[in-house]
Amino acid sequence: MTPVVGAVPNFSEGRDPRFPDAVADAFAEAGCEVFHVTSDPDHHRSVITVAGPPEAVEDGAVAASIVAMREIDMRHHEGVHPRVGALDVLPFVPFYGISMEEVARLARRAGHRIAALGIPVYFYGQASDPPGRPLASIRRGGFEALALAADAEDDGRPGSANRAAADLPGQDADGAPVHRFAHPSAGAVCVGARQVLLAWNVDVEGVSQEDTREIAASVRESGGGFPGVRALGVRLPRQGRLQVSMNLEDPSATDPLSVFRAVERGVRQRGGRVAGVEVIGMIPDPLSDPAVAPATAVRGWSEDRLLGRRLQAYLAARSSAGRNAARAGITFGA
Repeated sequence: MTPVVGAVPNFSEGRDPRFPDAVADAFAEAGCEVFHVTSDPDHHRSVITVAGPPEAVEDGAVAASIVAMREIDMRHHEGVHPRVGALDVLPFVPFYGISMEEVARLARRAGHRIAALGIPVYFYGQASDPPGRPLASIRRGGFEALALAADAEDDGRPGSANRAAADLPGQDADGAPVHRFAHPSAGAVCVGARQVLLAWNVDVEGVSQEDTREIAASVRESGGGFPGVRALGVRLPRQGRLQVSMNLEDPSATDPLSVFRAVERGVRQRGGRVAGVEVIGMIPDPLSDPAVAPATAVRGWSEDRLLGRRLQAYLAARSSAGRNAARAGITFGA
């Protein structure tokens, strides 16, 4: 069976409902299946989970980057989530029958194609050289920091020395490098290869924003908390909520429930309570136990959102289609 690659692009648009539809269409037209779409107006961000054959996912990612470049102007973007570009983060994930090394090569190919559109590309995770570059090191200071570096370079000022140039500069129509830090409106894109992670937000009540920041600091790895946890305490003004927003880079190695209970304990110690949990995108296997949903108050938990189950259904459908086509004498190029 053809290998299956996942992609989980993050776009800096969470308020226009037409945008994720346009991106989903771009992936579908390339031959990918869209598993899930999440949009949030305060983070001002949409996250789309897709799966498909490697070539289809690569083509879909490039097509989606064109949509983002056309529709999003970073000079007017504001949101609580760190970001550097219209298509902010483009991680590729090995889902089935493909190695991380192969997925990293796919990520680099996609990066070269996106740079040819004029958008600078920074590689992270297993796609960087050497592998393991952290995403946070690229996004420090956000789009604004990259734009300042680009302006300083254009003016011949030394300010750009404070920022690393992109791994691949954005190119003009002739293939000449023109944007080393950021495209004027589309910014830059972080292209990576990684394993499945858990992106989730814990809603809290009865505490202050400073409390949420302290709780986030206590659980993240850099603050002496859990391995692989990245966390921020944020306020969502449009929704009137406070969140501990987290990424857990390896939910099979660090127990998500232990992280949740540490957050819950910190909230209770400060006189508040956990109001619910939002999982961004698909739910990874370590959270597949139905008992997890009531224990963590996960909103929107359903079997359709379980990544392992959805992937099994996808593989079964492709296998069935292949068997039916073989009976009819049809062969698939993919």
